[in-house]
Amino acid sequence: MSQPSRAVVLFCKLNRIDFVEIKVDLSKRQHLSPEFTEINPMQLVPAIVDGRFKLFVNHAILIYLACVFPGVADHWYPADLFKRAKIQSVLDWHHTSLRRGAVMFVLNKALGPALGRPLNLELAAEGEKILTASLSKLESFWLKGSGKFLLGGNQPSIADISLVCELMQLEVMDDIDRNRVLSPHKKSRM
Repeated sequence: MSQPSRAVVLFCKLNRIDFVEIKVDLSKRQHLSPEFTEINPMQLVPAIVDGRFKLFVNHAILIYLACVFPGVADHWYPADLFKRAKIQSVLDWHHTSLRRGAVMFVLNKALGPALGRPLNLELAAEGEKILTASLSKLESFWLKGSGKFLLGGNQPSIADISLVCELMQLEVMDDIDRNRVLSPHKKSRM
């Protein structure tokens, strides 16, 4: 149920990083347990433990994994500081715009009851507006250029994987809602 967790797991699988996945059931509030709080005092998923090192917040985890594991290709988080800064700008924008709209829309239109929360169609409509505006910005700014990935690239970055996992959560929506939101945004659907 967690987009940030999906992005980390997918990144590890794509890069053949050995890991042990420990599922944290959000609907059972396992992320609030003392054991999990010891790993992540913010009580949010994902979190990792690499030896004695504990880290949480998905973008920080993706950056860490891309930098620390020697087999990870440079395109995920390039050594070039200019390219890296552009990827970081997408990651920052993701959390303040696209993620905010997507979570508000999906949680209040479909997923709320699975987490013990009521549906709120007013908040869902507000989330849909933010999501739609974010998708327009995504296509007019971040996806412009000849490449098929963010920032005109021909290979994915950690920003691509994070945003694609965000959009994947729209799969829980019914076809009408999902198509209404995505159909005007052809580049985002690819």
